Amino acid sequence: MLKYPALLISVVFQPLLIPSLVFGLILYAVPEATSIPAEFKDRIFFLIVLSTLLIPMITIIGLRLSGTLKSLHMNEIQDRLIPFSITSVYYLLTAYFLYQKTELDPILWQTLSLITIAVIGLTVVTFFWKMSAHMTGAGGLLAVVLVLGYKFHTFQVLYPLILSILLVGAIGSARLFLGAHKPIEIYVGMFFGFLVCFLGFNWIWA
Repeated sequence: MLKYPALLISVVFQPLLIPSLVFGLILYAVPEATSIPAEFKDRIFFLIVLSTLLIPMITIIGLRLSGTLKSLHMNEIQDRLIPFSITSVYYLLTAYFLYQKTELDPILWQTLSLITIAVIGLTVVTFFWKMSAHMTGAGGLLAVVLVLGYKFHTFQVLYPLILSILLVGAIGSARLFLGAHKPIEIYVGMFFGFLVCFLGFNWIWA
């Protein structure tokens, strides 16, 4: 009976969603975190959603339909290598595109570069071990909320922090319940994502 809620959590809060959530926080919840004019924020956000969520998701679905990918759940390490590698390339290209746009706030390419570092690290580890991608993303999101909370005093961090902690717990529990990961894979993924983003965003907003 609990399988369906666990599956729903895993599907809705998939790792590809995390960059959109991070940029949503930076662009809209903490306006002073970036110098992007309000009239351009929607376009930037759409670009991020398109390049880090929609295009990778469509590519992965295409891999499944072509038979290259056995399952969208990617339960086996071999199933993860191609999708993770392709996603890393998409993220690298988008980060480079933002870097080239020198008229834009550097926070954009710096943020996506940090996320890309986490994705590439996850991909490299996946060649040897099955670290949780879900928890890497969730740990990174929690780190971003914490850093925003003490770097920008206008950010009302309490409720986003509570929601982030609950989300980390829900995603981790769902992945364990579905048998997708062992506990160590959950914990390592979470701490890896948290560490990369906590250190990285502290450096960005130093």
